[in-house]
Amino acid sequence: MKPALSIAEILDQPALVPLWPTVGKALGLAESTTYQLAAEGRLPFEVIRLGRRRSVRHVDLLAFLRLPTPDTSDAA
Repeated sequence: MKPALSIAEILDQPALVPLWPTVGKALGLAESTTYQLAAEGRLPFEVIRLGRRRSVRHVDLLAFLRLPTPDTSDAA
């Protein structure tokens, strides 16, 4: 299994981050554990279902990991 994601890899994600492998690896979890916790509603953020895909908002993942969130006020 590939080791957990680096901070740079976590910061360089789209607005919706795939539950597996990105979120699971960022939290240091195995695939089965990641999906089990999501199914039980035990992850520390909302899991968004789009069809069969499960995702997490990037800003929620960053907040949980206490990483800086992108400043959107300078985007204009």
